[in-house]
Amino acid sequence: MAAADVHLHDPQTLYRHWEEQQWSPFEVDLDADRAQWQTLEGEDRGLVLWVLSSLMVAEERITTKFSGLVGADASEEETTFLATQQVDEARHMQFYARFQDEVVASPAAIAGHVAESRRQLSPAFREIFDVALVRAHERLAASPADLEAKVAFVTVYHQVLEGTLGLTSYKFVTDYMDRESLLPGFVEGYSKIHHDEQRHIGYGTWFLRQAIKSQPGLAETVRGTLRDLLPAVAEALRPPERDGTDWDALGASGEDIRDFAIGGLSRRLAIVGVPLDSL
Repeated sequence: MAAADVHLHDPQTLYRHWEEQQWSPFEVDLDADRAQWQTLEGEDRGLVLWVLSSLMVAEERITTKFSGLVGADASEEETTFLATQQVDEARHMQFYARFQDEVVASPAAIAGHVAESRRQLSPAFREIFDVALVRAHERLAASPADLEAKVAFVTVYHQVLEGTLGLTSYKFVTDYMDRESLLPGFVEGYSKIHHDEQRHIGYGTWFLRQAIKSQPGLAETVRGTLRDLLPAVAEALRPPERDGTDWDALGASGEDIRDFAIGGLSRRLAIVGVPLDSL
């Protein structure tokens, strides 16, 4: 089957899936994680804190910089599904904050967790979440009928943040934790978050394919957005204290991590109709 013919769920179907797949961030059992955290040290603890910091800041940004998409021109079915995504993002932020409170034993308001997490993140991460995402959201919120602005925002949010950074992080973090028998409650909660984000990415891929079919010139908006962001994405995937391109983390090489990230993006772009090699 050609990539362009791959079946994608429409927003109404995705909404029904959301109704069927509810979960609570307060029902995940963290007892084993609390006990294990006390014995975790060295690189394991450092990597977990870096991952948690990245996720905490990412969820805060994508929770608070999303309402412009909900308010953009769309069908009632699309708007309804997008409202569920905003709820999902808030739920994810609550889970990471609860993990900080109850496992890392650093209780604070969510704003306090976010502020502390920011200290551990790279300039590339801030470029993506504090600059590119914020600008795309402000542009769309100011012009909700501007289809080009919507395409640019969905490219940043669904294809870069969730589809490339998010899926890559989940793959290598959970593989490592499962292999090392680390933090089973965190893995359970993160897996539920991953399941939610698969719906989100499905919407973003569906929307971009529909938009480009209706206005083929919008493919250049996708290309331009990705050309601007991909260097920062490559840098943001690199954990702290790793230099250059020859590094390893979470039991994988830098090359493995980059290949997974680019491979997934390439498959989604082929479905959208903007092949990666056309950037």
